[in-house]
Amino acid sequence: MAIAHTQIDEWLRASSEHQRLEFKEAKTSFLTEKLNQYCVALANEGGGHLLLGVSDRPPREVTGTSAFPNPVKVEERLFQKIGFRVDVEEVPHPDGRVLVFHVPARPRGTAYDLDGRYLMRSGSSLVAMSEDRLRAIFAEGEPDWLERHSKTNLTTAQVAELLDLEAYFELIGLPYSGESEPNVERLVAERLVDRESGLYAIRRIGALLLARDLGDFPDVQRKAVRTIVYPGNSKLETQLDQTEKRGYALGFQDVVGFVMEQLPREVIENGLRRTGTLVPEIAVRELVANALIHQDFSISGTSVLVEIYRDRVEISNPGEPIVPIERFIDGYRSRNERLANLMRRMGICEERSSGVDRVIHAVELGGLPPPAFSAGYRRTLVRIFGRKPFAEMSREERIQACYQHCALRWVEDERMTNQSLRKRFQLAAGRTNAISQIIKMTIDAELIKPDKSVGGSKKYARYLPFWA
Repeated sequence: MAIAHTQIDEWLRASSEHQRLEFKEAKTSFLTEKLNQYCVALANEGGGHLLLGVSDRPPREVTGTSAFPNPVKVEERLFQKIGFRVDVEEVPHPDGRVLVFHVPARPRGTAYDLDGRYLMRSGSSLVAMSEDRLRAIFAEGEPDWLERHSKTNLTTAQVAELLDLEAYFELIGLPYSGESEPNVERLVAERLVDRESGLYAIRRIGALLLARDLGDFPDVQRKAVRTIVYPGNSKLETQLDQTEKRGYALGFQDVVGFVMEQLPREVIENGLRRTGTLVPEIAVRELVANALIHQDFSISGTSVLVEIYRDRVEISNPGEPIVPIERFIDGYRSRNERLANLMRRMGICEERSSGVDRVIHAVELGGLPPPAFSAGYRRTLVRIFGRKPFAEMSREERIQACYQHCALRWVEDERMTNQSLRKRFQLAAGRTNAISQIIKMTIDAELIKPDKSVGGSKKYARYLPFWA
């Protein structure tokens, strides 16, 4: 298993501590309890490597470590405490001794615990695994919720009556046959419908996408998109409450259209009254699509929810995010990849990881406050606000806008500058000092960092997101 010091150098060049790597400086020591915890957390996340003797903040460098001078003994102690083997290796790097812990992945359908705690990493911290994550792990090996049958023992005519076959062919750009059987067979090939003993069974994913009426499928009807309109800025009074009855592929455009129709249409800008919507349509479209794709279907009795207030729109979905909130702009990991792929092919959403990028871009063009992403109990929420002058934005809004702009520039292979951020806030050229203050606050919040490749010149200063 011996690795060369060049492998250490390659790991140092990783853009950030990702799912497979964890760096700790540990120059003289490292707590045994912490070691146990990190090994369990890494195993629960699919295995990886813990490196001692490496600085844990970019730019990373080998600092050397004298912790755990006897790797054989630490291997034995680890096994006795955590119950699985972790190989420990000393690597004589030119800049100092590095200790590498090779952590295996947990067995499928199993999560490791330490003194009753199922651990995972969250940024630089260790936390208990969420209920959603544990449930997903323990359900591994069982049929996916989406792939189970919703209705069985159906004839060709019954399938055609329950699912809108013509709409499916139109959405994917294929010719529609006048006969039901070849059309249904196409859904069999797509694994939306199964053939069973001369009859057919509709999978839940097929029903969710193509049902003429989700009410015909009792086990999936609670997953229909619900839109609630409030006349004010609170939930005290409800103006409208509507649930889309059709499957996602059939009803998506109508959901977006209904939301846009309900948005306040008067916006005050520079003292002039102009007609427009509270938030841009592309933002609504992308956020609703994201919520559909990333929802946790194993959570029963709840669905994607769009709530419209006088000053904002909130879009939420069941399930806590599986990508850190601060990485929504550049990261992508779908909880339901097959559903995402089908929705992309049907033109409901765009390419991977482009949705939030498009939202941020549209928000910046409109001069809106930054979207607020948050994770609650078994739910992920995005709030997008109507136009607000720079002077009325809070300190936190300005910091988040700066970070999101910096991350978006990185994704677009550009770099944030004082000038680009000033344009994002739609401020005059004379407001560079105000922008410099926001940049400093965002650096202090450890969300962005200076781009050292351009040197220390303030005139040509550029900035990167903290994970770049």
